[in-house]
Amino acid sequence: MGILTRFRDIMSSNINALLDKAEDPEKMIDQCLRNLNSDLGKVKSETAAIMAEEQRAKRALDECNGEIDEMQKFAIKALEANNEADARKFLERKASLASKQPGLAEAYDLAKTNAAHMRQMHDKLVGDIGELESRKDMIKGKLAVAKTQERINKMGSTVAGANNSIASFEKYEDMADRALDKANAMAELNRSSSDQSIEDLTKKYTTDISVDDELAALKASVSSGKSADDSQA
Repeated sequence: MGILTRFRDIMSSNINALLDKAEDPEKMIDQCLRNLNSDLGKVKSETAAIMAEEQRAKRALDECNGEIDEMQKFAIKALEANNEADARKFLERKASLASKQPGLAEAYDLAKTNAAHMRQMHDKLVGDIGELESRKDMIKGKLAVAKTQERINKMGSTVAGANNSIASFEKYEDMADRALDKANAMAELNRSSSDQSIEDLTKKYTTDISVDDELAALKASVSSGKSADDSQA
């Protein structure tokens, strides 16, 4: 009955819990199916053997009971034939069989219980395998979607990095624009300062020339006045 002990845990096993604990559910479910199908083959073989034992025990018990009934009938017939000695022999045989009958009945009850237990384990194992088979594609489908989502998440990180690079590029472009604007402004200021200097110098020399001319004219006028006064005198 070692098979009974070995597969006792199968009766209380929780397939869902096994899958929840799996680090790699896809590999775990394939391994579970392989293990359970292997176990199912062993359970089937042992169940068949125990069911055969049940049938053998039942047949032995039925034969014993049938023979007891026959000995009873033959004893009656012997007495009806006024053959008490034969009747006694039949009754002695009946008593011998009757002493074996409880042991045969006990053996049959045990074989029957064991067979029922094995059939129960067999049916549960078949059910568990069927459950896993029906869930296998669904689980693998979910895993495939999860892997796809992981790839999308990684691509999202890459895109985010690219966006940061683009933002940095735009920042540098803005810095370049500001530097260019500053340089242009400085150049314009430099040009304005240069033009202003020329203009100032022009005004300076223009003013100086006018004063000289005016001074020369004034001198000429004064000299001319003096000459006139001298002539009159």
